[in-house]
Amino acid sequence: MSKKFDEEDPPYNARQAPINTKLEKNELIKLYRDMVRIRRFEERCLRAYQSGKIGGFLHLYIGQEPVAVGCVSVMGENDHIITAYRDHGHALAVGMSMNECMAELYGKYTGCSKGKGGSMHYFDPTRNFWGGHGIVGGQVPLGAGIAYALKFKGLKGSCMTFMGDGAVNQGAVHEAYNIAALWSLPVIFIIENNGYSMGTSQARSSAALSLAQRGEAYGMNWDIVENGSDIFEVRSKVAKALELAHEKSLPTVLEVRTYRYRGHSVSDPDTTYREKTEVEEYKKTRDPLMAFQNELLSGKVLTNELVKSIDEAARAEAETSVQFAEQSPFPTIEDIKKDVYWETDNPAGRQSVGCLFFD
Repeated sequence: MSKKFDEEDPPYNARQAPINTKLEKNELIKLYRDMVRIRRFEERCLRAYQSGKIGGFLHLYIGQEPVAVGCVSVMGENDHIITAYRDHGHALAVGMSMNECMAELYGKYTGCSKGKGGSMHYFDPTRNFWGGHGIVGGQVPLGAGIAYALKFKGLKGSCMTFMGDGAVNQGAVHEAYNIAALWSLPVIFIIENNGYSMGTSQARSSAALSLAQRGEAYGMNWDIVENGSDIFEVRSKVAKALELAHEKSLPTVLEVRTYRYRGHSVSDPDTTYREKTEVEEYKKTRDPLMAFQNELLSGKVLTNELVKSIDEAARAEAETSVQFAEQSPFPTIEDIKKDVYWETDNPAGRQSVGCLFFD
């Protein structure tokens, strides 16, 4: 029988959860630094886009930093991540460099996808990061597939499968829920609910008490991170879901209520569906960086000098990544046929016949 995680638990205090009480000072500082790095990278991406250096779409993660950082911080060796097109935060959180990320936005060969993917298709399987997917909800069945592979191989791991609130009404999502429940797959469906499905508020697009509670229809455990600006709450709820996946091979639906400061993409005129005052009020009262910074300052974990140093280092790193991207080469014409078919890249092992490409 599925249930909300804390249905039978005592009053919830995320800061006192075991996964958080054992955090050392240097680990707390790293969490803060990782969040700052994402924020400064995204801000620099915006400037590059506005100056015409980046083409295509650009989906910024500003405001949602605790979600990616919190989730990645509790990952184990055999835990994997797959996400949608708002993927910069997840990529930096798993350890990808700003250089390879910025170069990808510039369409350069030194990018993580060799300049072919752009903003929506970051990719680094060496860090258990499987993208970056542009089709709404298309990554969700893939996440269930990764979880199936882990179970098939007998590995104690999971696949954290991220989606936005706009994806929950896609048929493929429910098909993935169904098979994950039927086969007891170690997958965590993480809904980053920033309130707006592109330009439509959740209240106008999704009929449900909560998006996570839909998991009950499939007999899955579910829960809600009520305050997605609180990295401690993110960590504690994800840690519970990971325990279910690792120890019992059970899926979970986890809704994280968060907020994005910019539009759905940079080209999105977000003032047409929400008031500017709404965004400004959130920044003043619930900004995740400021909230975490103030808590660490009051706890003597951070000092004003260290805050300044971390911020300056993140800005400098982002600026260096722009220089790296601008100086990097574009892919060649010949590269268009590479990394498409395995047999093209490994001709000695080719077994098929006929044309793979039609010029």
